[in-house]
Amino acid sequence: MPTRAYILIETAVGKTGDVADALKKIPTMQAVDTVTGPFDIIAVAETDDLPSIGDLISNGMHNIPGIVKTVTCLSVGS
Repeated sequence: MPTRAYILIETAVGKTGDVADALKKIPTMQAVDTVTGPFDIIAVAETDDLPSIGDLISNGMHNIPGIVKTVTCLSVGS
């Protein structure tokens, strides 16, 4: 069963579009939406297992210029 994560992303001023474009190029991203409120982007990622989500966040997303903060919420049901 795949592991799904909702990732709330805060970006640097003026970088939301660039970050969203970079996220859309990641194969495990199912959706990338720019939003209003305390976060700038909500992304949905789906991987084979929990360690892959951790790798996506730590080694993938945190290397994208313009990402200031992420909060990852794991799906626990359908």
